[in-house]
Amino acid sequence: MSRIRPLDMSRKQYQQLTDNLCKLTKRFNKHEVQCLMKVFSTLAGTFPEQRVAIGLDRNKFRNVLHTTFGMTDDMIMDRVFRAFDKDNDSYVSMREWIEGLSIFLRGTLDEKIKFCFEVFDLNGDGFISREEMFHMLKSSLIKQPTEEDPDEGVKDLVEIALKKMDYDHDNKVSYTDFEKAVKDENLLLEAFGPCLPDTKNALAFEEQAFKKSKGE
Repeated sequence: MSRIRPLDMSRKQYQQLTDNLCKLTKRFNKHEVQCLMKVFSTLAGTFPEQRVAIGLDRNKFRNVLHTTFGMTDDMIMDRVFRAFDKDNDSYVSMREWIEGLSIFLRGTLDEKIKFCFEVFDLNGDGFISREEMFHMLKSSLIKQPTEEDPDEGVKDLVEIALKKMDYDHDNKVSYTDFEKAVKDENLLLEAFGPCLPDTKNALAFEEQAFKKSKGE
């Protein structure tokens, strides 16, 4: 059985796209890039007449985050979508998919710090404010009926986070603050919500995506 090429491209176009994507990300080899291209095409539900520009919309991408990577926090999933969607066209293209997964699955600590900060900086002003921390922590905590005001508990967590991360004491966390805090204590990388896959889900995805087809 012949190998299926994503989006019914010509062999030359397919090879050129593969080579370009391999150059863009040093994290995946050629076989792995081709596998991720196939996964993308399947998820995007593309048809021969559609172009490579057609991608994963917000709902399809969130479904991947939920079913494949075990994410459940709506706010964080929306922010991860925006972090992947670099050109802000409301679709994750094939290039954005592979570039994003290179950090998501195999990024260095520096790359993951940059990615997580982008996710947590809700308004894109270069800081994680007290209000942003409150919204994210409130969204990510498991809702349990208690006699206490849940908002008070979240406010306490915000104060703890600021104490650990706000090195220049300006009541907000800059990228420099965040980077220093995470390098001092790696567990703070996802302090405001799980925005990276855990090791089990990441390995399961790779094993499924990169397994060789029978007969290859």
